[in-house]
Amino acid sequence: MKNRIIKLCLLLTVMAFTATTVDAQARKKPVRKSAKRTTTKKSTANRSRNTPTAAVAAPPVDTVKPAPPEAKLDIPPIKKSLRNDNAIERNLVKDRIPLAYEHIREDDAAYMQRVWREIDIHEKMNLPFNYKAEGDLGNQRFIYILLNAIKNDSITAFSPLDDRFTTPLPFQEIVNGLVGKPMVISVPDLKNDPDGSKGLMRDTTIVNEFDPEKVERYWIKEDWVFDKESSRMQVRILGIAPLKTITNEDGTFRDVTPIFWVYYPDLRPIFARHEVYNGKNFGARMSWEELFESRMFASRIIKSTVNNPNDEFIKSYVKDPILALLEGENMKERIFNYEQDLWSY
Repeated sequence: MKNRIIKLCLLLTVMAFTATTVDAQARKKPVRKSAKRTTTKKSTANRSRNTPTAAVAAPPVDTVKPAPPEAKLDIPPIKKSLRNDNAIERNLVKDRIPLAYEHIREDDAAYMQRVWREIDIHEKMNLPFNYKAEGDLGNQRFIYILLNAIKNDSITAFSPLDDRFTTPLPFQEIVNGLVGKPMVISVPDLKNDPDGSKGLMRDTTIVNEFDPEKVERYWIKEDWVFDKESSRMQVRILGIAPLKTITNEDGTFRDVTPIFWVYYPDLRPIFARHEVYNGKNFGARMSWEELFESRMFASRIIKSTVNNPNDEFIKSYVKDPILALLEGENMKERIFNYEQDLWSY
């Protein structure tokens, strides 16, 4: 009896376990089907997003006109001679170094005046400023020496509005001052309208070329100092500024305007390597540094600190050019007489 009961219990247990397994498998099947359907929908959605649409918006049209080109300054390139272009070996020019200035103590500066001078290259003594030959250091014109020093030797140029060397001037601003900015004008379109019946116009850009002949004058700023230790008057050049000639529409002279200022002590090593043209003896040529230090140039005083409390140029209160020239000579004589009056004979 007991064996039958045990067998019956085992049979019921097996049947219950089988029924539970079948029920669990039946419940898992719909979950798998729903998961497959979900993934199918996602892939379909992704495909629909990646598929390009038939109507694509056109890119916006840029209606802004291109900026006009910047002004350019055509400086003649420096061409080195491949042979010795002289009858002798000229190596002294390459090794020239300017002598250092004699130190002047502030306490020894018993007298000092500041002077502004103007150099006209058309005067006979100043003709070397316009020497047009080519050499191993490039064009020999003085304006090209300054421009090459600024462009190639990293000499700082300063704004012409202030001669105290306060505002550095980029080289492109110098180009704009010498050449001017490009101008855009409208001209008849002869290509699409040869006879002009349609009235078609087109824009064209005009770029001026640099004319070195318009740089006819230079300003020099210098200090005259009486050193009581050596008992003599000494002069120190501080700056140089080239001037551009402004003409009227008919070509007549109108005025001159400075283009930039350069600090003269920075230029001394460069000037020492450039020779000055000598029409009397081509072999006996001094350097530009020697020319300025020896005062081998002609100039006139246009402004000074002598009896000038308003800091004005001479031409602003002396309108007659002859009287303005005499006023400059009067200032020069006053500075010279200070040194002479200190001596007793």
